[in-house]
Amino acid sequence: MGYILRKVKRLMFSALLLIFINGCNVSNEDIFQYNDSYIGDNNAVSHILSYLPSSEHLKGFELKTKEEPYGININYNVEIEQDYEETVIYNGTFLLSLIQNVDSIKFNFGDLEYNITKERLEEWYERDLNEFTNEEELKNFVQEQLENESKVKLIFE
Repeated sequence: MGYILRKVKRLMFSALLLIFINGCNVSNEDIFQYNDSYIGDNNAVSHILSYLPSSEHLKGFELKTKEEPYGININYNVEIEQDYEETVIYNGTFLLSLIQNVDSIKFNFGDLEYNITKERLEEWYERDLNEFTNEEELKNFVQEQLENESKVKLIFE
């Protein structure tokens, strides 16, 4: 009986150790691994979109790369839970910050369409989007801007 009890204890200890190790294994992946991507890299754009809010409502996207200015058309299901304008600002900021040569993004939410350009967004922020060096810094900056409702309305005028 003692032999079986020791085996069970070792097995339980090993299982707990594996659970602890896996729980502490933090993924090194973050959205800024795609910093300095290009609009022609379909894989990078797809991965960036998968990291962003409302990615579960993404129906698809199309890259506009035949002639400048380069752009992205993004189609979402209408059932998106987040405010459309907040999604446009947040996701647009990340895409325009990370992808070097994208100039504009069109967001389609069923019958609603929003267009945003890098130039317009940088004017609104009063900051160069290429200055950001990590996800947390950019995320905090965008969230801070979104708290100012009167400022949010200005970008869509």
